[in-house]
Parts: sequence; C-alpha cells; structure tokens
Amino acid sequence: MKQHRWKLFFTVALVAIGLVYVVPSTCSNLPRWWSASGILPTEKIHLGLDLQGGMHLVLEVQTDKALETRVERTLQDLKAAMRKAKIRYSELRHTKNSQISVRILGQESIQRFNRILEKDFPGLHSVSRTSETNGLLVRLELPQQEVNYIKEMAAKQAMETIRNRIDQFGVSEPDIRRQGANRILVQLPGIRDPQRAVNLIGQTALLEFKLVDEEHDVDKALKGHIPPGDEILYQVSVDRTTGRSIKRPFLVRKRASLTGTYVTDARVRIDSQFNEPYVAIDFDKKGARLFERITAANVKKRLAIVLDGRVYSAPVIQEKIGGGHARITGNFTTEEAHDLAIVLRAGALPAPVKILEERTVGPSLGHESIRKGLLSMCIGGLLVVLSVGIYYKAAGIIADFALLLNIILIAAGLAAFEATLTLPGIAGIILTIGMAVDANVIIFERIREELRHGKTPSAAIDAGYSKATLTILDANITTLIAALVLFQFGTGPVKGFAVTLSIGILASMFTAIIGTRLVFDYLVLQKRIKRLSI
Repeated sequence: MKQHRWKLFFTVALVAIGLVYVVPSTCSNLPRWWSASGILPTEKIHLGLDLQGGMHLVLEVQTDKALETRVERTLQDLKAAMRKAKIRYSELRHTKNSQISVRILGQESIQRFNRILEKDFPGLHSVSRTSETNGLLVRLELPQQEVNYIKEMAAKQAMETIRNRIDQFGVSEPDIRRQGANRILVQLPGIRDPQRAVNLIGQTALLEFKLVDEEHDVDKALKGHIPPGDEILYQVSVDRTTGRSIKRPFLVRKRASLTGTYVTDARVRIDSQFNEPYVAIDFDKKGARLFERITAANVKKRLAIVLDGRVYSAPVIQEKIGGGHARITGNFTTEEAHDLAIVLRAGALPAPVKILEERTVGPSLGHESIRKGLLSMCIGGLLVVLSVGIYYKAAGIIADFALLLNIILIAAGLAAFEATLTLPGIAGIILTIGMAVDANVIIFERIREELRHGKTPSAAIDAGYSKATLTILDANITTLIAALVLFQFGTGPVKGFAVTLSIGILASMFTAIIGTRLVFDYLVLQKRIKRLSI
C-alpha cells in the first residue's frame, strides 16, 4: 500500500509538471504573474523550418581566397626579411597559381637568400630555380599538405564565425553544418527579415585601419596615376532626405596599419552631441599598444577605418590615443550599427562566402504542414482510441487515458528540453502512439490469459504486469538505442524524428507500466471490483 502511494504521488507530480510546461505552448498570452514568477516556464515548443517557415541557405566558402591571403602574407614577410638582410632583387610577386616568383641579383644576395629561406621559411618549397646572366629566378610555393590544411581550417573557421553571428542575431534553434569540403548549410527557422540575415552571414567583416595618403592628389589617382603602395577606396553615404547614394573617394595606403584581429568587443553607443548611433570597439593589449603607437606617430593625419574595402570614416588623429578604444561612425541606423557590432564581435570570415542556394519557406506553408500533421495525428489517434475502447472495453478506456497522458508528456518534454518540433517529429509522435498502444495490448492479453486460468482480478493484474513488463522493456529499450543513434549521427529532419521518438518511448513506458497499473490497483484495492471489463 505504501508503494502504491509513492507511485501515485510520483505520477501526479509528473503530470502536474508536464501540464505546467505545456501551458506556454497552448496559451497565446500568459498571465503577467506567470511570466514575472521567474520559476514557471515560459518557453514554447520550438518549431522547425518546415513548420514555422524561415530561410534555407547553402553557402560556399571560397577557400582559394584564404590560400591567396596566406600566400600574400608570406610574400610580405619574405619581402621584409629580404630588406633586413639587404638582399638585392628585381622581382617579387605573387603569381596566378599561388606561387611566389623572386628574381635575385648577385651571387652574394643569392647566398643570403638561401640562408633566410632555410632559416625563416622552411615551409616554402622551391618549384624551380633558373640561372640568369645577372642572378637567379626562383619560384616558391607552399607544400600541398599545408594548402589542404589552410583550406580545411578556412571552412571550419567560416562555419564557427557564421554560427557566432547567428547566435548573437537571436535565431532560436538554427541548423548549421558542413556539406562536403567547402559548403555550409544554414537553416534559420522563424526568420522575419531574410535580406538582413543574408547580409549579416555573408559579410566578410575584414576591419582595417589604413593611413590616408594626403601627399598625392586623389583626382590624379582617379585618372589612373595611382602612387605605388596606394589604392583608391570609397566612402558610401546615403542622403536620407533624397535617398541618393554619395560616393567619396579616398587615396589610402594598401598596407593596413592595424586589423580587426585585435578587436575584443564591439558595442552600439549613442553620440550625445549628434544623437546618432556609432560602434565602440575595444582592442586587446597588443592591439591597444599598436593603436597607440600608430596614432602617436601620425598626429594631424587622417586614419581611414575600412570594412570590407569600404571606408566608413576617416577622422583626423588629434592626439595619441591610448586605452585601446576606438569608434566607427558612418551615419548608421540603429539596426545597421547593431549588425556591424555583431560581425565585429564574431570576427571576420577567413574567406568570402558565396550563396549557392537561397530558399525562403513561407509561414503559410509551415501552418499548412502543422494543420495536416495534427489532422493526421488526430485521425490516427481517434481510430486507435475507438479500436482499443471497443475491443478492450473498460480496460481500453484506461489505455486511452494513458494515451492522452503520453501525448501531454511528449509535449512537456519537447518544451522542457527546448527541442525543435519538425514534420518528421510529428511522424515520431504518431509512431509513439502506436507503440504505446502496443505495450497496453501486451499487458491486457497477459491479464486475459491469467483470467482464463481462473485467477482473481488482483492476481491476474499482478501476473499480467510482471510477465509483460520485461517484454515491453526489451522492445522499447532497443528502439530507444536506435533513436539515440539517430540523434547522435543524424541531422535536420532525422534528428527531429529521433527527439520525439526518444521522449515518446520513455513516456509510453511510464504510462503503460506505471500509469495504467495505478488505475487498475485503485479499482481492485479501493473499489474491490470482482470482475474486470477487459
């Protein structure tokens, strides 16, 4: 009797908790006291892309660009080392096939070049060495193993950067995973502004601080006379009254004085003087030292703040700036400033990404899927309820009650674990309904068998449950193992199916073995019935 009380208490407590977790998903507007309690759950069941609509993107990471960046960086390091070693050369360039071509002048320079190549650049392989009248032409390249590593890391880093951006953007339950060597699949359920999401994901976010060349004329540079080591970049601003875009050219140094690699934080602030948003950025210790050194050496000069090749602002350095803080202004809206802060915090993409496939699933299609899914579940459930009720009489009604409890517990589990319900997940719930009934059928047939042998209702129930429990556990545990494997190694819809199936199996075992047994025990021990309707 004491054991019976504990089972009753546990069941009532579990059902109560389940109902509490289901409430947010069934009520459109929760009472204020519910939300303010801080204890009661407020999370609804998350719906997948196929149910609530959203975005489906397939991105291609241009890993060749990451390789080019690495080769260009190596070329700059080699150039600096050759200058330091006073090596004479007439050519140092990056060729199309990601090789570095160097033409060394003089035998002494050749010897020095060989020494620094062996000491400081052991990763560079000589593809060819051609002796010339006044020197040596050398072609260098990275080993294939290093090339493969750079491309693989670019794809991995791009996926993590995109994941960080989306997490800060606030999309619940995004699905982000690799496809092949350099493709990334992104699914964003419930997204309301697809274009903004595309811009956020695809932005390279390469932040650079470049000195403006004020010694040369911009107009001459625009006509084609660009000084060596310079480039033309534009600041694009939009006139909010007319809507026209205004492009202003800047002649800046190609080499960045500082990059966004050292940025540790970026937040939106409001300018108290002009009441406009700007992005405040903080550097790490090394970045702070570099920024202080750059500003100290270039007082009264202009420093262009460049993001992805576009000048956002080019303020005059009035004094040395310490503390590792800077600001980016650019006539932003609050939304634009917020998105810029996100990409700067999440970091720059190691290589540009190209959108290969973009598909938007409308919420109307999702609602139609929910309607049809729920309709199929209701029809299937109703047929099962009627069949069990007719065939097993009063015991069938008890099984139907357990079935309803099973669905409540599944919904509560999805809400409690913040799992995502997908269309295959609804199929998992329908499958679970069938499995829950199957467990009750095994128990009821055992009880019938014991009654035919002349046992009392109490003895028949005890024997029926004890003999059927092991069979039910064997069948359900093996299915649960398969569901867990699907959850571990499956993706997208397969994982959604595995989630509902796993929760459903646990709920059906509980309702079949404990829930229905409590009702039978109440009828036999409390009501002392003499005959079972089964």
